[in-house]
Amino acid sequence: MGIFQKLKGEFIDIIEWLDPTNDTIVHRFERYNNEIKMGAKLTVRESQVAVFINEGQIADVFPPGMYTLQTQNMPILSTLKGWSYGFNSPFKAEVYFVNTKKFLDNKWGTPNPIMLRDPEFGPIRIRAFGVYEFRVVDPVVFIRDIVGTDGNFTTEQVTNQLRNIIITRFTDAIGESKIPVLDMAGNLNEFSQKVGQFIIEEYRHYGLEMTKFLVSNISLPPNVEEALDKRSSMGIIGNLNQYTQFQAANAMEAAANNPSGGGAADGMGLGMGFAMANSMMNSMNQANNPYNQQQVTPPPPPIPNAVVFHVVINGQQAGPYDLNTIKQLIAQNQITRQTLVWKQGMANWDVAERVSEIQVLFGAVPPPVPPL
Repeated sequence: MGIFQKLKGEFIDIIEWLDPTNDTIVHRFERYNNEIKMGAKLTVRESQVAVFINEGQIADVFPPGMYTLQTQNMPILSTLKGWSYGFNSPFKAEVYFVNTKKFLDNKWGTPNPIMLRDPEFGPIRIRAFGVYEFRVVDPVVFIRDIVGTDGNFTTEQVTNQLRNIIITRFTDAIGESKIPVLDMAGNLNEFSQKVGQFIIEEYRHYGLEMTKFLVSNISLPPNVEEALDKRSSMGIIGNLNQYTQFQAANAMEAAANNPSGGGAADGMGLGMGFAMANSMMNSMNQANNPYNQQQVTPPPPPIPNAVVFHVVINGQQAGPYDLNTIKQLIAQNQITRQTLVWKQGMANWDVAERVSEIQVLFGAVPPPVPPL
C-alpha cells in the first residue's frame, strides 16, 4: 500500500501558466496527449481564468484560485465523462488560460481620410488617431467565437477587427455631429464618449469589454494645414501697412549697423529709406483724410464760373445761391421781383427783376392765383 501511494503521489501534476509576454490573451496548456492525472493541482492566478475543453466542447471554467481536480469541482466535465463515482487517471482534456487583464495602449487611426462637409471650409478631408483599452469579460464566448482552436492567441490577432469597429463608429459619429473642423479640438471628450457607447455594445458580442476609448488627435491634410497657417499668420500680423513699416525700419537699422557693406549696402539702405518714406507718407495721407482711412473719394468741388447771387430775405443777407436754388426760392415766394440781389461784379444791390439772369426765372414761375 505504501508503494502504491508513493507512485500515486508521483502522478500528481501542477497545471499553471505564467505569461512571459504583454500581448497574449489566450494560452493553451500543453500536455502530452492532453493527459491530466488524478488529483492534479490547478493554479489560476489573478487576471486569469482557466477553461477546460473536452473533445471540442467547453466544460468547466475556473476563476483565480488553487484547485485539486476532483469530480466535485468539475461538474460539467464529470457529466461529459460519465463519472458517477470518481474519475479514472489519467484523463484527457484541453486547458486554456485566458488573460483577463486590461490590454493598454492599443492604437487606432483612420487608414484613409474621412470626407466631411465643413460649414466654413466646405468639402474637406480629415484624419483621426487615438488609443483604446479592452479586456476579456466572457472567456467562454471569446474562446468559442474568436479563438477557436488557436493555442496561442495574441492581441495582434484581434486588434484589426476591433480597430475596424472603432473607425466605422467614429466616422459615423463625426459625420452626424456637424461640428466645424476648427472646433473639433474642443470636443474630443464628447467624441470619445459618443463613439465609446456604440463600441461597448459591439465588443460584448465578442466577450470583450471596452474599458477606455480616447480620440487624441484630429488633423487636416498637409496642404490645408499650410493654408490655415498662412491665414492665422495674417490674422496675427493685423495691419499690413504697419507691419511693412516695421519690417522696413528693421531693415534700415540692420543696414546702418553694417558699415562693411560698402556701396551696395548704402544703395540698398537708400532704397529702403525711400520705400519707408513713401510708406509713411501714404499712412499720413490716410490719417489726415477727413473722410475715412480707406481713401474714400471726396465730393467734387463746385462747377467753375457758376453764377451765384447774394439775396436779402426778411431783412437778412442770405446766400450765395446758384440760379437753380433761386428758382426754387421764387417758387416758394421767398424771393420776389423787388427782392434785392447782388453778385460779384455789380457795383450795388439791385432788385431781382432788373437782373437779366434772374428776370427770366420769374417768367418760368406761374403768378399767384387771383382771389375769387
